[in-house]
Amino acid sequence: MTNSRPLGGFPTTRPELKGTFGMVTTSHWLASQAGMGMMEKGGNAFDAVVAAAFVLQVVQPHMCGPLGEVPVLFSREGGKVTALAGQGPAPAAATIDAYRKEGFDTVPGTGLMAATVPAAFDSWMVLLADHGTLALADVLAPALGYAANGYPVPPMVAGAIDSVREVFLAEWTTSAETYLVGGDAPRPGSLYRLSQLAETYTRVLREAETGGGSREQVIARARKIWREGFVADAVDRFCREGRVYDSSGERHGGLLTGEDMAKFAAPYEDPLVYDYCGHSVVKCGPWSQAPVALQQLALLKGFDLGAMDPLGPDFIHTVIECAKLAFADREKFYGDPKFARVPMDVLLSDAYNDARRRLVGAEASMDLRPGDVPGFGAARILTGDGAGGAGMLSGGEPGRTLDTQGPLEKGVRSDTVHIEAVDRFGNIVSATPSGAWLQSSPVVPGLGFPLGTRAQMFWLDETHPSGLAPGKRPRTTLSPSFALKDGRPYMAFGTPGGDMQDQWPLYCFLRHVHFGLNLQEAIDLPLFETLHFPNSFWPRDAVPGHLGLEGGTPAATVTELRRRGHKVEESPAWSMGRVLMSSSEGGILRAAATSRFMQSYAVGR
Repeated sequence: MTNSRPLGGFPTTRPELKGTFGMVTTSHWLASQAGMGMMEKGGNAFDAVVAAAFVLQVVQPHMCGPLGEVPVLFSREGGKVTALAGQGPAPAAATIDAYRKEGFDTVPGTGLMAATVPAAFDSWMVLLADHGTLALADVLAPALGYAANGYPVPPMVAGAIDSVREVFLAEWTTSAETYLVGGDAPRPGSLYRLSQLAETYTRVLREAETGGGSREQVIARARKIWREGFVADAVDRFCREGRVYDSSGERHGGLLTGEDMAKFAAPYEDPLVYDYCGHSVVKCGPWSQAPVALQQLALLKGFDLGAMDPLGPDFIHTVIECAKLAFADREKFYGDPKFARVPMDVLLSDAYNDARRRLVGAEASMDLRPGDVPGFGAARILTGDGAGGAGMLSGGEPGRTLDTQGPLEKGVRSDTVHIEAVDRFGNIVSATPSGAWLQSSPVVPGLGFPLGTRAQMFWLDETHPSGLAPGKRPRTTLSPSFALKDGRPYMAFGTPGGDMQDQWPLYCFLRHVHFGLNLQEAIDLPLFETLHFPNSFWPRDAVPGHLGLEGGTPAATVTELRRRGHKVEESPAWSMGRVLMSSSEGGILRAAATSRFMQSYAVGR
């Protein structure tokens, strides 16, 4: 059932953009405009997304970097939806014994020991070569310009750099040389350059263009240079010879090698699809957390959400209680399906979810309640202590839990970016780049950017589906979303935000589907979330019964949710979520971006 009644009293902060030529939506206005510039040159949505991605590495280096990762969902000219699995695996030497010999009970979240194989650059080159139309020089030009000539540094970037300034000066001296200005963080609003990053990309481009040839040949040479040339050589040497201070308070080398990089090639995969209310939602596989969104829909399908008030207690209670159940299953069952048996057919089945749905009661649940699929899943799953301390595996012992959000960062959280593009040719792209943050690891000498630390999402437990193994992908939180409508490619949506990447955007999608809100209205309405399940990041704790409500939620709703037993945490208005949404239907292109944090933008015509 769809409720199309006007809500009233919730004016949008921006218009929902409408056009027929192209739309680009990203986490920073400079990246959005750079992507749109590619379309104005005659390029398509794929050219736009790649150009925007490289700009984001420059203007948001605390949220994504060249040596990070990026899952992508896309439809080319209205065709089938495909996933590009841009998540690098653990290095060949990354065994559980290797970490235990270094004294670790948990993979550290900073430094060299947490590095997986870099995947972002190769993924962007695959996407550009196979589906773009412009030359590599064209799509790199905006990023090179901002890196070499400077851009006005946002307060969030300046704050992130300042938070690790002392570590840069004392330990990570290559990062100090790269990110500090006269020994200090850059002043917000000042012109800020990343000269060495510009030099690296200039060299890649120069060497790739040597010998001429087609655009595809140039891109292929760039991939080879990155994976086997001077970039891989610098990473290999740093991991072999470096002893880097990390979040353990000690210095360690790394396990990543040039050979690991040479062997990686971003693969295409068939994504998972779940039909819901005339739409088909598409997500990456259980090597990521992405299927948890589909599990929520499978549970919610049994409720008449359209008859509820989208800001009322029934709607929020029902959605959150189903989220708790789906995320509990994430903790028990998910892992790289090349290494672990993940029963997605059961987890998305009607019979399984009919039984699980009966657990949704009138009161807020306080327990972590994964389902049971005989022969599958972890014998023991992560449970948090709920007090911000180190998490433990149930039945196990507390571990030394370390992460990028640990003592090195003094509470400053790393994050992610999101990019979408739709064009007049019928292309739709949804991508969520992340990793290799400036807080994650020292800048690799000679390159101008650090390694990623996604290996922190593994468990040092051989029996767990997300247990570490060489060549295995960590269960990333990165989770772009895609939807078809009446069987046709329709919408790209997503957000930065770790575990929230399969909460905030899904809830905006529900508002759009059930209540007829346009994309901007769905984003601007007050959001909600839960921390009931174990966090994917340090300290892996959970807050049973937690319900976060954004300012603007009606007071009567807040009161009733508290009465039902939810541990309500009220946040200020405009403080939750960074959701972006884009669509293409009947020749009309639409786009919307959150105004929260004054950074994301949709552009188009």
